[in-house]
This record gives sequence, structure tokens and C-alpha cells, in this order.
Amino acid sequence: MNTYEEKKYKEALRWSRSLEKRSGVIQRTSKGFQSTINKKIPDRVHRIVTESIKRMIELSLTTSQYIRPIEEKEEWSFEQREMLVMDRLKQYKTTASWEGAGTGAGGFWLGAVDFPLLLSIKMKFLFDAAQYYGLDVHRYEERVFLLHIFMLAFSSDEERLKVRDLLLNWEQVSEDRKQVDWKTLQIEYRDTIDLVKMLQLVPGFGAIVGFVANGKFLEQLGETTKNVHRLRLLS
Repeated sequence: MNTYEEKKYKEALRWSRSLEKRSGVIQRTSKGFQSTINKKIPDRVHRIVTESIKRMIELSLTTSQYIRPIEEKEEWSFEQREMLVMDRLKQYKTTASWEGAGTGAGGFWLGAVDFPLLLSIKMKFLFDAAQYYGLDVHRYEERVFLLHIFMLAFSSDEERLKVRDLLLNWEQVSEDRKQVDWKTLQIEYRDTIDLVKMLQLVPGFGAIVGFVANGKFLEQLGETTKNVHRLRLLS
């Protein structure tokens, strides 16, 4: 490995170890209020989230919906690949932030529409990034790999270590363990973003929350995506 690759591999190892730390007090406390919050969210919103997750998984595994043709070049260095990933992340972050501001400003039901829109943006970034890193996203197994990266980015303390260990041993893990549990993914994703998204549905306040929150969610996904690929490709 060259100097850049060594540096990024060490950063990824530190990131991986950081996942073993418990979430902050606020995050842990917020989980205790989750059931109360969920009861306040209309059933229609819950259905939007559930159906969006199911559709996202279906589209990810069976179609080219999220695949934007990218001319990946074998001669690209790892550093060049990461520069392209960061540039694409910046683009998607901007899109997600303004999309969140727009739907957040529109009141409760328009704010609820943000769920499937944000999911689509996140998945398109994941598929773009994978191609820049040299993965063949037309292969079913690689698509499942990307869904697990998504799950790792938006999971609770209890779930994320299991998903991390699965990803770090991807080549050795049996096929049955790689199957995506959409119900777990849905619950983990919903519970991770519920508190923020509830604020986004508040008229007048939602635009600000939507702008900031969606940008943060893309940053979170971007960090997870980079480090998982570093650990897989540079180990």
C-alpha cells in the first residue's frame, strides 16, 4: 500500500473500533421515548416508511433503478477513487438538504413524503460510490453488500456490531447469513431517524430541520460507505 492507502486503512480501523462505543446519553435516552413517539405518528406515516423500505430493498436487488452508468477505469488510484466518491457525496448531500428543506416547509404530509425521496438519494449514492470503488453493482451479492452498508449506517448499538462483523468478513460468510432481513432494517432505520423526522413535520420549523438533518444523514452514510470499502479493499 502507498502512503495514502496506509493512512486511510488506519483511519478505517479506528472507525471500526469506534463503533464498539456506546451511543451518547441523548441517543440512548431517546430510544426510551421511541414507543411513545411512534404512537404519536399517524399510521399512514408508518405505512409510508414500511412500504418505502420494502420497495427500496426490492429495487436495490432486482432492478437497475439506482445504477447510474459510471465509466470506472482500472488505472484510477485508490486516492482518485475516493476523491470521486467525496465529490459525488457532496452533490447528493446538497440535493438531500434542499429536498428536506422543501418538504419540511410544506407541513405534515409533504414532510412525510421526504422518507421515500431521501431513501432514493441515499441508495443512488451507495451505488455510485460502489462503482467508483470498482465493485460490480450488477452482481446480486454486491447489491446485498450495499444494503448491509446502509443498515450499518442507520442501526442501534445492539445491531450495528453484528452488521459490522458481517461486512468485515464478507468473503467468508455463508450465503444464508448474507440475506437481508427487511423487517429489522425497517425498524432500525425508522427508529434511528424518527426523532429528527418528527421535528421536520412541524410547520415552520420543519424546513430548517429538514435541511440540516438530511445533510447529516448523507454524511453519516458517506463515512460508513468509505470506511467499509477501505477495510474490504485495502486489507
